[in-house]
Amino acid sequence: MTQAELISRDLASRDETATTETAERPVRTELHGAVLVITIDRPRVRNAVDAAVAEGIGDALEYAQADPAVRAIVLTGAVGPCFCSGGDLGEMAAGRSIEPADPAKQGWGFGGICEHPIDKPIVAAVNGHAIGGGAEMALACDLVVAVESAEFSLPEVRRGYIASGGGAVWLSRWVPRAIAMEILLLGDRFSAAQAERWGLVNRVVPDGQALTAALALAEAIAANAPLAVQAHKRLVAGLTDSRFAAAASDWARNHAEHEHIHRTEDAAEGPRAFIEKRAPVWKGR
Repeated sequence: MTQAELISRDLASRDETATTETAERPVRTELHGAVLVITIDRPRVRNAVDAAVAEGIGDALEYAQADPAVRAIVLTGAVGPCFCSGGDLGEMAAGRSIEPADPAKQGWGFGGICEHPIDKPIVAAVNGHAIGGGAEMALACDLVVAVESAEFSLPEVRRGYIASGGGAVWLSRWVPRAIAMEILLLGDRFSAAQAERWGLVNRVVPDGQALTAALALAEAIAANAPLAVQAHKRLVAGLTDSRFAAAASDWARNHAEHEHIHRTEDAAEGPRAFIEKRAPVWKGR
């Protein structure tokens, strides 16, 4: 049974708040009125993304897109130091894919969200650090609420990779070129307050308040005319016929660069060095 089928089954009663949760599933879903909350539930690995997480988030977004009763979405991580620490480097170092097996679902992009063109607004509740792909997942949302202690980074250059989940595509559209270059080329961490100054975060709230604040924002959005809300998202996000038409060429170049880098020796060295807790030895090939 897919995540979408589980959501559909468990929310069929249309309770004011309905929850689906099992120990086997790393993604939890909960309906708050017209807002679907999606939670990455892998706190032992800092909510890192593996294939099951990507499929679970993607299926939940598909459910939300298809159900007119869902008017907004909140994405968050289970309680811990991280909203999401990015891709599961342990899985990658072991040679296992962190993408769903289904090619159609692979098209949803990193974490099942980064290239998933739905017109329901998504609010990220960044309740901890958002690192690498975790930061890209936050950027893939339409609004971002972050706690004061949260830190962001796109450290892929330190692992032999590129920010192919959308960081390189979206940053240059949202912040000045010099800032995008600093974030991508240095890979340094930056605070939630700095992210807010750069325009990457909408609200910075006290620790422990990310989900509450994000829910309030999503509920306020959900109270508005749904078709108008969705039309505005399509216009701002550049969505046409359920695809990112305005950024199609950027995504094509992004994927080409990713395929090239992914085959290099440095791309294998980065995760291996991380797992072995040593400095990487770059060969430039």
